[in-house]
Amino acid sequence: MLISVLKLAVEGPVSYELINKDANVPSATVQKLLRRLQDEGLLYVQGWFVDVDSAQRLRLAIRAIQLGADMERVSRHLRWNEFENFAAISLEQDSYAVTRNLRFKHGGRRWEIDVIGSKRPLMVCIDCKHWSRGLSQAPLRKIVDEQVERTSALARTLPLLVEKLKVTCWNEVKLVPVVLTMATASLKFHENVPIVPVLQFQNFLTQLPAHVDSLLSIQALTKFNAAT
Repeated sequence: MLISVLKLAVEGPVSYELINKDANVPSATVQKLLRRLQDEGLLYVQGWFVDVDSAQRLRLAIRAIQLGADMERVSRHLRWNEFENFAAISLEQDSYAVTRNLRFKHGGRRWEIDVIGSKRPLMVCIDCKHWSRGLSQAPLRKIVDEQVERTSALARTLPLLVEKLKVTCWNEVKLVPVVLTMATASLKFHENVPIVPVLQFQNFLTQLPAHVDSLLSIQALTKFNAAT
């Protein structure tokens, strides 16, 4: 039923009747479960219609996976921006200032980082990977290496971006590259860069300050050195 809600409510409110038909669940059961999900803040029930916002859609997807739904089937009904929204909301709940889809130039190239969370002195630079199937270790290593390259480029051009990243009052920054995945990956770390499943992301943020010294981080200044 959760998968049916994700699939049918992608463009707006959907009726109980359509959910009932798609999920092949008795109408009384659908009504009971939808009311329960509303009480948990996972969707809105409006008369005989159900609606979900972007944050709720990812929370519903996570609930479906926790209940044993197939990861690939669930993620098929999520959009890219919903995955990034979850990362942003998790960061904000942990008191990080959030910047999304940061684009910048460095070394004659254009770069983009999906989501950045800033909480002094940390700047968590996240690459959101929406793929649902587990990747082999070689592609995962390449994904991590590319995120480290992006984060390093950001560190070198950081003084030009302090206002956009909300770090104007900082002197030094510790940038931490992270790869966030929908599915549990075959690697948890590569070169001390964490590969974090979305289900574990909030716990990762809680523990990050205590473990950051064991992770790859890139030190940067918020002002250019006058001598260079």
